[in-house]
Amino acid sequence: MSQPTSSTLPPRARVVVIGGGIIGTSIAYHLGHLGWTDTVLVERDQLTSGTTWHAAGLMVTFGSTSETSTELRKYTRDLYANLEAETGLATGFKPVGFIELAADAGRLEEYRRVSTFNRYCGVDVHELSPREVADMFPLARTDDLLAGFYVAEDGRVNPVDATMSMAKGARQTGVRIAQGVSVLEVLMRDGAVSGVLTDQGIIECEYVVNAAGMWARQLGARSGVSIPLQAAEHYYLITEHMPGLDPSWPVIEDPANYGYYREEVGGLMIGLFEKECAPWNVGAIPADSSFTSIQPDWDRMGPYVEAAMSRVPVSIDTGIRTFFCGPESFTPDLRPIIGPAPEVRNYFVAAGLNSIGILTGGGLGRLVAHWIVDGVPPVDVTGYAIDRTATYETSRRFRAERTVEQLGVLFGDGWYPTFKQRTARNIRRSVVHDRQVAAGGRFNASFGWEFAEWFAGSEQPQPATPGFHRQPSHTFVAREHAAVRNGVGVLDMSLMAKLSVQGPAAAAVLGRLSANDIDREVGRLVYTQWLDAAGGIAADVTVCRVADDRFLVVAGDINKDPFKLVRDESVTAVPFPGASGYSVVRPDGPWSFINYDGSRRTRLDHVAHTPRVQVSEARYVYAVADMVLAGPKTEKPLSDHAALTFTVAVAEKTHR
Repeated sequence: MSQPTSSTLPPRARVVVIGGGIIGTSIAYHLGHLGWTDTVLVERDQLTSGTTWHAAGLMVTFGSTSETSTELRKYTRDLYANLEAETGLATGFKPVGFIELAADAGRLEEYRRVSTFNRYCGVDVHELSPREVADMFPLARTDDLLAGFYVAEDGRVNPVDATMSMAKGARQTGVRIAQGVSVLEVLMRDGAVSGVLTDQGIIECEYVVNAAGMWARQLGARSGVSIPLQAAEHYYLITEHMPGLDPSWPVIEDPANYGYYREEVGGLMIGLFEKECAPWNVGAIPADSSFTSIQPDWDRMGPYVEAAMSRVPVSIDTGIRTFFCGPESFTPDLRPIIGPAPEVRNYFVAAGLNSIGILTGGGLGRLVAHWIVDGVPPVDVTGYAIDRTATYETSRRFRAERTVEQLGVLFGDGWYPTFKQRTARNIRRSVVHDRQVAAGGRFNASFGWEFAEWFAGSEQPQPATPGFHRQPSHTFVAREHAAVRNGVGVLDMSLMAKLSVQGPAAAAVLGRLSANDIDREVGRLVYTQWLDAAGGIAADVTVCRVADDRFLVVAGDINKDPFKLVRDESVTAVPFPGASGYSVVRPDGPWSFINYDGSRRTRLDHVAHTPRVQVSEARYVYAVADMVLAGPKTEKPLSDHAALTFTVAVAEKTHR
């Protein structure tokens, strides 16, 4: 394949896409089809040389409980099916069907729930009996199965062929693709992208898309952009020729044995997911790593190979042609990282695909392309957008700890409501964390903060078990709920984002952003959403008016910068550092919030009879409003409920 010289690089472009895998190529393809043909894709080596070349090529629409993810998969499947007619290059898509196996009651319930949602999204899912599974894949052992979930239109695709077909489609629109070009740095001017410096010269541009795969974190760091992802070892094997194996049989996924199965050139491909995987090159991904294979760890993977082969017993006696290990990137919450980076204007990211790059690649490229062209995403990107991430997640220690469990989460109990990440915990603790522990707190983590979901006191309830059934915590949660409804609750809201908005036009600006009417009297609190230009929900907030020209805004913990919409010359928007704070919610009469600013010790009974307490902008509580408003009112003063004394420090405690 010929490599470009510096003379082949244009001096300027509207968009530069960095990375020639399935994601970068898809973005370039869709930008071209949206009319942004002044786009250049640069790839440091050859197209697909990162992770794409060794992807297994499953094309599955079943399994997601996100409408956005499901639509991305459906669009991708349709694109792969129709792309050859446009470009003349086949994608290798074969709609042989897909079956998800359920071998226990928990999985059966989960997949029935998933099926219902997927059908709502237009995926034609059918529940199969074990006998029907055996009819479709006769070599599979089915004696332990309860059911299978079948999508006839799903199947497999050739990742390299799909990438090359989209690359040709991009070129046909006028998009340029330059291989053998390494990006050294993204250039900036006045906080915005101005170009890229390559090893073959500078390309001036308005937008950059970092689609560099497992190198995305390192590339982003050069521009101060935080992209928390980490490569890990990922395995599959291909057997020798297997008599009786029909290439028209469906793809099978078996979470009970952490494996997936499909035909591959007369043999059986068995993909392997392990409960504890091995991060790869935590320090830095080598810049010259291309078409990389890793020496397999037979000792560690032996039990997983045996378990996976047990689903297709004939494979145990069939020779192994290939035992492959290659690197693949994973994110802290196993969701892609996409969208405009908060740190640099016009710097977009599309990376961290967590084993679903091929099956969402077409839809994800379309999403990002529209986001660039239109200025807003065309679909709900909650849980996908980069502004949900945190800088501490890029630390070496965090990545090394968290990545270990991620492959297991994908095939394990990660999608049950009881699931909690067990690694890389205790990043942030409130100043009262030790008292919560002493009170029997049972903790989860959000945005790095350890927060008590409920309290067991001195009792020792049974541990939670994966599933949708009632958990041992129910009794304790019900008790706390009743206490807040009928009395008073003290709530740790350290994990919430806080913002003070002030200025003569503060009410007007917030009123324009908010779906609800926030122009209320001083002391009033309003729950609302902030809307973007297209009417989509940009943030979920509460707004409290603390003065005629000053408002306190509190948002959820999933956004790094939920206040970027507040841009007005007459308004000052100041984010506060993540500091610990308590507030007390009074259900008796008008809302009152007692906030601790860290400068004094305050007894609750000192302010028990104050009808409305001035809110300190750095200390506001957001939560349980629905419980309080729904509950019966009480005439008891706060002093009758509690006489508590807290000293709350301003500084956040970060344990990394």
